[in-house]
Amino acid sequence: MQVEVAYATPERQEIVPVQVAQGTTMLEAVRQSGIGDLFPGLDPENVDMGIFGKVVKEPAEHVLREGDRVELYRPLKIDPKQARKNRARKKA
Repeated sequence: MQVEVAYATPERQEIVPVQVAQGTTMLEAVRQSGIGDLFPGLDPENVDMGIFGKVVKEPAEHVLREGDRVELYRPLKIDPKQARKNRARKKA
């Protein structure tokens, strides 16, 4: 079945199509995609993942379906609440 693995940095975005067998987990698909080779420093074993914007807590156990897009998420540099406070202070 066909799935996609996606990762983005501020400078670059990649969506890698991957053919996987039925019963493949998210983590297995990420490994098969080779996306870790495209982004040095990306550790697929220790990154948050989701499918179409919904975080999956156990990617090593979540079985994929045809057409799923596995997304790897970068850690936030600043808490969104703090960012809003900072912007409000600048405007004042």
